[in-house]
Amino acid sequence: MLRPRTIAPGVEVFDALTPTLPPATHTNSYALGARDVLLVEPATPYTDEQRAWLDWARGLVAQGRQLRAIVLTHHHGDHVGGAEVLSRELSVPLWAHTETAARLPELRVERHLAEGDTLDLAGPAAQRWQVLHTPGHAWGHVCLFEPESGHVVVGDMVASVGTILVDPFDGDMRVYLRELARLKALGASVALPAHGAPIAEPSFLFGFYIQHRLEREHKVLAALKACGQRGASAEELLPGAYADTGREAWPLALLSIQAHLVKLVSDGQAQSKGERHVAA
Repeated sequence: MLRPRTIAPGVEVFDALTPTLPPATHTNSYALGARDVLLVEPATPYTDEQRAWLDWARGLVAQGRQLRAIVLTHHHGDHVGGAEVLSRELSVPLWAHTETAARLPELRVERHLAEGDTLDLAGPAAQRWQVLHTPGHAWGHVCLFEPESGHVVVGDMVASVGTILVDPFDGDMRVYLRELARLKALGASVALPAHGAPIAEPSFLFGFYIQHRLEREHKVLAALKACGQRGASAEELLPGAYADTGREAWPLALLSIQAHLVKLVSDGQAQSKGERHVAA
């Protein structure tokens, strides 16, 4: 695969090897802007990959482009592994949501991005990226939407390879589904994910993710109802709720079940009794 690659005028992608969850192996970084440039996702912690990333960024400068900032979509390690090094080497500030900055106290975040912020990039094809605060997968997660082109940088909200994990200790399934519905309503033309290729007709994929998660929730609830009043732990629900999934994926599936149980309790469809749950 060639890197970097031009996605559209003023949008380039550089995929770097990261310690991400399988089946993904790389995290995409994006250069947004034809003259003023935002670099999104300083992802890789690996020295050789960082060197290639820096060569890419410096190549943009050699073209006469100006690096404005490095944007973090959220705090997970496969998205910020190179943040400190890349920011320092390029003398470019880090921008992130307040919730992301709070989870990365070792980094100096110079601008806290917030819902409604507009990031204007001057140049021959000016861009105006809107900041969307999209928690659920991570509390400080942000997406960037450019209405004129219809491009939306989606971080870990969806992927074109594999699926997205919602960890109950780091996110919220109900909020995640709400934000997916919000992204679907944008009517974006192309989604730029952190993992995998650009996604054409992303509203369809946002809708599919919602449907898939709700179908999984139905399986979790059905497995819980089958246990009757004795209830069940998340571990006991695994065989029924994830019968269609290989056992090698069950450790991550367990986190998804826990996230669904939190949502079911919040929705009044289940009750929590310590580590066990019963259908309401």
